[in-house]
Amino acid sequence: MPVIEANHFELVDVEFVKEAGTRYLRLYIDKEGGITIDDCELVSRAFGDLLDQEDFIEESYILEVSSPGLGRPLKKEKDFARSIGREVEIRLFKPFNKEKEFFGILKSYDGSQVTIEQEDGSELTFERSGIALIRLAFDF
Repeated sequence: MPVIEANHFELVDVEFVKEAGTRYLRLYIDKEGGITIDDCELVSRAFGDLLDQEDFIEESYILEVSSPGLGRPLKKEKDFARSIGREVEIRLFKPFNKEKEFFGILKSYDGSQVTIEQEDGSELTFERSGIALIRLAFDF
């Protein structure tokens, strides 16, 4: 966190996953105005050095540092607050009306519920505990 905070970055998410037999430690960082390649390199070098010194993870892995991208997941309260009025994608753990994926404008949130307005103007409210993923939606 000292590296993150000293450079006015935000640690958005951390993943330690296994894909195709290889482990990855992924850090997603952000800052006002967006993240550059130089920002990712700075954090990668600092974290890489620290991880090599302390050897927190015994097995081999690849360290990746990047921005959360266009489809940034909403995880923290401030993520939700800054996304009010923006289009989001919601994926549920269990189907609701036979669907697990919804798109709409984020209207409100609180500690337990998220409300979106769909294209037809109707509103849907979901329990946060039932949401597998909520992120900003993007169209190409």
